[in-house]
Amino acid sequence: MSGSTARGGHVVLDYTGYSPPVDEDGAWMLQVLRDCVNRAGIREVHAHVAQFDGRESPPGFAAVVLIDESHVSAHCYSESGLLAIDIFTCGESDPGPLADDIHSMVVEAVPGLELSGRGRLDRF
Repeated sequence: MSGSTARGGHVVLDYTGYSPPVDEDGAWMLQVLRDCVNRAGIREVHAHVAQFDGRESPPGFAAVVLIDESHVSAHCYSESGLLAIDIFTCGESDPGPLADDIHSMVVEAVPGLELSGRGRLDRF
């Protein structure tokens, strides 16, 4: 940012080798995101998960926690073993430590999960 300090940050985590650790893995992931948001001291304003059975969309899920600063989300394509997590804050909270906490929880629960990419973009 030219001449200013960024007011927000966006961290993305891409994983391969995902396999569901529980039957209702979308609900499990939503709880992981909510727990990590809570530990970070960020205010949750809404949370939702959609589990996809493959009839209209590829099997997997989409989970999102809306926070007063933006959002934290996870999208999974279970047949392909792909998991994408998106952490966007546009206030005082640094998305980096939140991303670290989510990463720790997910790799502990899913054997064989590999972080294939992590990126950060300063916003505003």
